[in-house]
Amino acid sequence: MDEDVTGKELDRDAARQLGTLNDSNRKWVAKHLVMAGRLLDIDPALALEHALAASRRGGRLAIVREAVGLAAYAAGDYAEALRELRTYRRISGDQTHLSVIADCLRAQEKPEKAIELAQEPEAQQLKGAPRAELAIVTAGAYQDLGNHAAALTALEIPELDLKRAYSFSPRLYAAYAEALENLGRDEEAQKWHRHIGIAEKALGTGIFEDPEILDFDDAEEAPAPKVKDVLGDKHVPGQEGGR
Repeated sequence: MDEDVTGKELDRDAARQLGTLNDSNRKWVAKHLVMAGRLLDIDPALALEHALAASRRGGRLAIVREAVGLAAYAAGDYAEALRELRTYRRISGDQTHLSVIADCLRAQEKPEKAIELAQEPEAQQLKGAPRAELAIVTAGAYQDLGNHAAALTALEIPELDLKRAYSFSPRLYAAYAEALENLGRDEEAQKWHRHIGIAEKALGTGIFEDPEILDFDDAEEAPAPKVKDVLGDKHVPGQEGGR
């Protein structure tokens, strides 16, 4: 446990969800959730250990099951991630992580199940980033089955828009370009490939992302990274979820 972690780094909604725990357990679980979020992209295996530690005292809470599921997914433990995120979905009613659940099914060589999930009524009601993420995974599942025409159709969602760039647009464009290439429509695919760079430039991501500048004279004395500085709020379980 990093010395600077107090558990108060969680947002108001996350803290509210921990309110059913007694004072001792609430503080313990909160600190482990913060550590899981901090380590998710740095050391997924250790992030999972922190999430599991939180589950030992708060395993009935949706936010904790979410944390375990996302950490397990990041660590490549797809069976554990699938169990936990299904439980999180059942407890919370939140459909945000359907794309992650579907991707776990693909990882377990069950593309048909991933496609079935994408056809459920709850999945059909998704919009924005969750719909785009699920479309990318669904297209991959169709490609696993060799159905390239269905993969292309799965990606033709309202968010596939050359006039507007979202955070997920570069990956959505790339997936669509690949689907076109698999159908032999190379000229159309090149158009979408070109727009990946255009979207990244507009978003300031990819090769257009500002580099992090480090003064090597101070490198050895640099403080431990903080959640908000390293991973951002979106990776702290309970703040946005997010894949």
